[in-house]
Amino acid sequence: MLHEAEHLPKHTINHIPISLNAKAAMGFMRERSRANELTLRHYFVDMMRKAIVVVFVAALTMSISAQGLIAGSVTSAVAFPKPDRPVADIVSPIWHDEKERDDAGEPRQLVRLLGIKSGMTIADIGAGSGYYVIRLSPIVGPRGRIIAQDVVPEYLQGLRRRMRDLRLQNVAISLGEPDDPRLPAVSLDLAIMVHMYHEIAQPYGLLYNLVPAFKPSAHVGIVDAYAPTSKHGTPPSLLRCELVAVGYREISLNRLTGSDAYLAIFAPPTVTSRTRPEAMVPCKAP
Repeated sequence: MLHEAEHLPKHTINHIPISLNAKAAMGFMRERSRANELTLRHYFVDMMRKAIVVVFVAALTMSISAQGLIAGSVTSAVAFPKPDRPVADIVSPIWHDEKERDDAGEPRQLVRLLGIKSGMTIADIGAGSGYYVIRLSPIVGPRGRIIAQDVVPEYLQGLRRRMRDLRLQNVAISLGEPDDPRLPAVSLDLAIMVHMYHEIAQPYGLLYNLVPAFKPSAHVGIVDAYAPTSKHGTPPSLLRCELVAVGYREISLNRLTGSDAYLAIFAPPTVTSRTRPEAMVPCKAP
C-alpha cells in the first residue's frame, strides 16, 4: 500500500486529508444543525407553554376582577330618598353596662328567635364595642364567622383590641359607610342590627346595598325600642314601612322580655327583585 501511494500524483496525495477534513466538517455541521433544530424546537415549545400560562393567568385575573366588580358594585347614596324622620346620634342610652344587658336576657332571646347555630356567618352591623360579637363568636364556632361592621373607625379600633385580648379567631372587622355596609357578596346567613337602626343616616341605601351580601334563605334581625327615632327607638310601623320600601318581607315581630324592645325579622329581596332607588317612597314617622 505504501508503494502504491508513492506512485500517486502529489495532488492526489494532498487531496486525501482535505477530503477527510471536509467530511468531518460536514458531519460537524450536520450535528450542529440537528442540535440547533432541537434547541429551536425546545425554545418554541417553551414559548408556547409560557404563552398558555400567560393567557390562563390573564383569564383568571379578568374573572377575579369581574367578581370583585360585582361584589363591590353599589349604588351611591344620592340615588336614594332621604329618611322622612329624625336620625339619632350614634349612641344608645338604653343600657348602662353589659351586665345590665345580660341580666335582661336579650342575647339568649335573639339566639333562640333567630335560630343562631354553629357554622353560620353573621354580620353585626353597627357592632360598636362588640357586645354581641363576643357572645355570638363561641356559638357559631370555628366553622362559623362573625363580621363586626361599623362606620366609626374608633369603635373598630377598640373592638380589634378586644378581639385580640380574647383571642377570638372567627371574627373579622369591617369598616362600612352610612349607605353601604361593604360586606362580601353572598356571604351572610344572617345580619343583625341591634339598637342602632334609628342611627342609620341612609336606611334605604344601606338596606339596598346590603342585599348582595345575603345567601339564599338568609334573614335580617333588627332590635330596637318602642320609641321615636329621636329618642333612640324605631316604631315598628315605621321600621316595617322602610324595609318594605326596599323589598324586604316581614317574617315576625317579637316583643323582648326584660326591656322595652322588640326583634323584627325580615327576609331580604334578591338583587333583581329589590326596589329600584328611583321607585322608593320615603316613609313618614307616625
